Amino acid sequence: MSKFSDIIHQDKPVLVDFFATWCGPCQTLGPILKDVKDTLGDGVSIIKIDVDKNQALAAKYQVRGVPTMILFKNGKQVWRQSGVLQKNDIINLINTSN
Repeated sequence: MSKFSDIIHQDKPVLVDFFATWCGPCQTLGPILKDVKDTLGDGVSIIKIDVDKNQALAAKYQVRGVPTMILFKNGKQVWRQSGVLQKNDIINLINTSN
């Protein structure tokens, strides 16, 4: 399995979804992110991080609530937001980060 730092240092944008299995809004966001991936294809990587299983990583990025999405570009955090966004809003954010 790739290290998190390797994953976020890709040339393309990497959207990280910090979630929890018990979180209702996180479950709402899942299918939205799948639609985003289906639309953008290889133009973006989307990874999900379970905060309960990856507490150190969640703490490193100061994730206080779930869902929290963080967009990385070449290893740098370029955007973050907690809560659920709609598909088109997420796509616009990813496209403007390029």
